[in-house]
Formats: sequence, C-alpha cells, structure tokens
Amino acid sequence: MFFVRQGPLWFRMTTGVLVLWGLVGCFMCLQQLRLGADAMGQASAYDRALYAALPNWYDPLFAVAVLTGLVGAVLLFMRRASARPFLIASLVATIAQFGWLFASTDIVAHKGASETLGLPFVIIAVAAFTLWLVGHARLKGWAV
Repeated sequence: MFFVRQGPLWFRMTTGVLVLWGLVGCFMCLQQLRLGADAMGQASAYDRALYAALPNWYDPLFAVAVLTGLVGAVLLFMRRASARPFLIASLVATIAQFGWLFASTDIVAHKGASETLGLPFVIIAVAAFTLWLVGHARLKGWAV
C-alpha cells in the first residue's frame, strides 16, 4: 500500500527531474531579467533589437510561466493534485509567450526554424507532459 500511495520509482524520479527543470527555467528567467539579450551568450545586433522591442508584459509573462511551472512541479513531487491549476497556468503562459514571439516577430525568418523552434517545442512538450502526469497520478492514487 505504501508503494501505491507514493507512486512507483519512475514517477518519483520523473517528478524530481521536473522540479530540477523548473529550477533551471527560473534561473534562465532571472538571467534574462538580469542580462537582457545577452542571457544566452554574446548577443547579436538582431538579438538586442528584438529584446528591446519586446512588450512590457513579456518578461513578467516569462516569470509567471516558470514560477507556476516550478510550483506545480514541487506540488506534484509532493504528490498533490493541487499542482494542476499551476501547471495549466504555466502551459498557457508558455504558449502565449512563444506564440506572441513567433507570430509577432521575424525571428524564424531571420534565424531559421532549426535554431528557433526546437527549444520552445521541448519546453511546451514538457509542460504538457507534466500536466498529463498530474492527471495520471491522480487517477492512480499517487497524487491526492
């Protein structure tokens, strides 16, 4: 019974990795807030112009996306079904952030799809997987 309540080892390991993923996301957000366009290394003139043109709500939306994702991952790690609304907020904020970036700028035309779409796709996929996982854990009795 203890095993079922805790969840299997793969679930516990996965949720631990998701907490680390959330911490990395928060670090990257802090780096962007602190360093701006140089957060990912030496920025080009295009990167600087793009970052300067971001709307005022873009960085706070990034913060909402990563903070709600981290809170949701921690709650899921603690086997709490209350992680779900945080994970929904994180996924919605992430899609809004990247959706605006790709729909409102020429970043893909300028840098190419292979350089710009990979990481956002992975981030959205991880957020969607985490949201699925909380529902699965609730059905299995691993999250209450």
